[in-house]
Amino acid sequence: MKNKIAFALIMGIVTTGIISFTLISVNIGYTELFLKIWIKSWGIAYLVVIPAILIVGPRIQKLVDKLFNEENPTT
Repeated sequence: MKNKIAFALIMGIVTTGIISFTLISVNIGYTELFLKIWIKSWGIAYLVVIPAILIVGPRIQKLVDKLFNEENPTT
C-alpha cells in the first residue's frame, strides 16, 4: 500500500505539473501572472488528482485486467 500511495503522490506531481503548465501557457501565454496562475492551478489540480488516483485508479486497473484477461485467457 505504501508503494501505491508513493506512486500516486509522485505521479500526481509530475502529471498535474505538466498538464497545468501546458494548458495555462496555451490559454493565457507567458504573461506577468503566468507563474502565480500556474502554481495556483497546479495546487488545485494536485488536490483533485491524488484522491482520484487512489480511488478511481484501482477500479480502472480491475477493468483493464478484466478486458485483457478476456481477450487472452491463456496468459
